[in-house]
Amino acid sequence: MQKLPVKIKKLENFRGELPAYQSLGASGFDVRAQLAGAVTLNPGERAMIPTGLSFEIPLGYEIQSRPRSGWAAKSGLTVLNTPGTIDADYRGEVKIIVINLGNEPVVINDQERCAQLVLAPVIQAQFEVVDELSSTERGAGGFGSTGRA
Repeated sequence: MQKLPVKIKKLENFRGELPAYQSLGASGFDVRAQLAGAVTLNPGERAMIPTGLSFEIPLGYEIQSRPRSGWAAKSGLTVLNTPGTIDADYRGEVKIIVINLGNEPVVINDQERCAQLVLAPVIQAQFEVVDELSSTERGAGGFGSTGRA
């Protein structure tokens, strides 16, 4: 498997273990909540969870924040702006925006794995202004225009 060096900085609020891939074939590495005390999210509530980490991401890449599937399936806790983008030129602390979409309160404890981050390539668009776009069978059909089945 190809690996790309990414610099990581532990901030003063960081404690515990560095991010880690949980299996050989994992595409995402888990980050842990860096909390002074437990955070309880009632249904519909959201919070920004600090990770105590910042990254130097190589140009041409981003890091995406995504929910941990087990938490999402079991309790409805998810990352609000999935996938969240951490740009290559951002050097501040990575914080995870979580929301409780479940029916019961969810408690997030210090050092819990709160999200997974994925390093992904980025291609920037070079825009070309035109008078017409090529036609397709779908055309300008929007949401639901291709049916349900």
